[in-house]
Amino acid sequence: VQLQAFGGGLVHAGGSLRLSCAASGYRFSSYITGWFRQAPGKEREFIAAIKWSGERTYYADSVKGRFTISRDNAKNTVNLQMNSLKPEDTAVYYCAVQRGGVFSTTATNYDYWGQGTQVTVSS
Repeated sequence: VQLQAFGGGLVHAGGSLRLSCAASGYRFSSYITGWFRQAPGKEREFIAAIKWSGERTYYADSVKGRFTISRDNAKNTVNLQMNSLKPEDTAVYYCAVQRGGVFSTTATNYDYWGQGTQVTVSS
């Protein structure tokens, strides 16, 4: 099982980016896929999660209303649309999968991780 996160980059405050998480070796079905981020000197922070069926999504308060998580069945990807970006959103963003299918904001409850993609928001 391998996850790859991509789509990061440099953007001005107020701008948008779209991250994607692609899986190989299995399909996302029945799993919880989450996005986390980690800024220098800080702990890994939960951002959003989605059940593969798509009927439930979860967001951290810090991104609610600005970020949208979604899945693309055909491409076997989970996407994170990030709008109205702020300098404090600067971090390495990771996607992760939790096999148990039970929503969690705790990073240690996720079983597989992608390598991370850098998002930098300039003021």
